[in-house]
Formats: sequence, C-alpha cells, structure tokens
Amino acid sequence: MKAVIQRVSEACVKVEGQTIGEIRQGFLVLLGVMDGDTEKEADVLASKTALLRVFEDENGKMNRSVLDIDGEILVVSQFTLCADVRKGNRPSFTPSAKPAEADRLYEYFMQQLISQGVRKVEHGMFGADMKVSLLNDGPVTILFDSDTWCKK
Repeated sequence: MKAVIQRVSEACVKVEGQTIGEIRQGFLVLLGVMDGDTEKEADVLASKTALLRVFEDENGKMNRSVLDIDGEILVVSQFTLCADVRKGNRPSFTPSAKPAEADRLYEYFMQQLISQGVRKVEHGMFGADMKVSLLNDGPVTILFDSDTWCKK
C-alpha cells in the first residue's frame, strides 16, 4: 500500500462538478492499494498517518500529529500510485489490487483512521474521475510505502 500524505490548510474533491469531500487543516492522503495488500498494511498506514508529527508546536517545530491539532483527513483513492514504470514510457498498472479488493481496503483504511481517533475523515469516490484541490501547507509532502514496515 502506498500513500502520498500532504499537509494542507484545506482540500476538497469534486465529481462531476459537485464537492463530495472537503476538509480544513489536516492531511490530503492519496492512497494506492497494491495487489497482495491486506488489512495489516492498512492498519500500519492508518496508524502511521494518524501519528505522523508534521504540524508545528508552540516552538515552531514539526512535533504535532493530526490528532494533536484535531485535524481532518481527506482520503482519495489513487491506483496510479501503484504504477510500474521500469519498462518503456507507458506505466503498467498490473501491480494495483483488483478494484473490488482495492475499494474494500480503501474503506477499511478510512475506518482505521477513525478508530485511531481522527475526528473527521472525508473521501473521494472510488473509481470516479475526480478533481482534487488543495492548499499545501509548507509545502509538506511525505511518501509512505507499507513495505517499509510490512514484509510480504
């Protein structure tokens, strides 16, 4: 499982011109589910996301988590994070999980964020053509790959 985590002042996702998910200060998480991923990978990424300390404390140091600031998270499914670009110039998406399993783990990941204590978790629409807007704060962008913590 892969995630691009961006610290944002605000973010939203639209489908067919309608806003379906919107947050204020917190994280925009672009989530890619790989073939073979399980709840274990989602559990680890949800915990690491909720506890990631990249918000400033009273001394201006990145020392606070989204939980500490009572922040919000917008999660957008993004199978293109799973692209294999080793050969040629056209990415292959075969490393991505099948849509039904990817959707299940995407939903599970969001539930795990809530169980970690994140007050508000918004989301995009799985499989839809989405327009994502954000105001990156910093900018701060962190890449997570569950392979760092979970060996398959």
